[in-house]
Amino acid sequence: MNCYINLGLAATIVTMVGGNALAADVSPLLTKDPQTAEGPSGWSFSVAPYFWMAGLSGETKQFGLPTVEMDADFGDILSNLDFAFMAAGEARNGRFSVIGDIMYTKLGADGDTPDGILATGVDVTSQTFSGLLGVGYAVIDAPQGHLDLVGGVRIWSVETTIRFNGGILGGIERNDDASWLDGIVGLRGRYSLTPHVYLTGWGLVGGGGADIDWDVAMAIGYEFNDRISAIAGYRALGVDYNNDGFLFDAVQQGPILGLAVKF
Repeated sequence: MNCYINLGLAATIVTMVGGNALAADVSPLLTKDPQTAEGPSGWSFSVAPYFWMAGLSGETKQFGLPTVEMDADFGDILSNLDFAFMAAGEARNGRFSVIGDIMYTKLGADGDTPDGILATGVDVTSQTFSGLLGVGYAVIDAPQGHLDLVGGVRIWSVETTIRFNGGILGGIERNDDASWLDGIVGLRGRYSLTPHVYLTGWGLVGGGGADIDWDVAMAIGYEFNDRISAIAGYRALGVDYNNDGFLFDAVQQGPILGLAVKF
């Protein structure tokens, strides 16, 4: 079964090969030191389409149906992924920054019901849109890098399709969706190891519509020149939403690859 990333997977890979870019919450950190390539106003801008090979695990539920445990390892992403679009951006001026990150994925996962009595197997398709908009202030701003305190909001829109196979519920298929908004705070930073190699990472947490919403990542980057840098690392994003019979308590995690372009 395919899921969380389809036509977008092909588009993302083509983009990477073309050298224009290539995943959250999150990739606003895919930028290099803002002191270079600044515009006349003092602002610098970067965009970073990215590819996040994220697996999916957790629980989902729809009104009137039993809880289903989801499991799709990131190692099987090529077979589970239907579509994906991911991109991040940053505008920076001195210590101040505005960050954004959007992600849409359609991913399939295998599921199970308790004891396997109600169904011998479950197919789950999850379509997820996540959009982050935030502002930051560098509490540490040095030649080697910066550490930013950030705050913002993240909007979620999740749709799940559950199909039960075998057992008492065999043949039943249902679809449900939910949208909500979470407030987010945290830290993100960058530290240069050499003139070309740097470390970057972020840690964000919040809630609102969801009981908890969190996003952490660590990566290493390489600057080819003042405008282009590549990054590789690992990211984990989790959310626990439960309202009106719709449950989406899931963690997405896996390697992330990106190419940031600054202008």
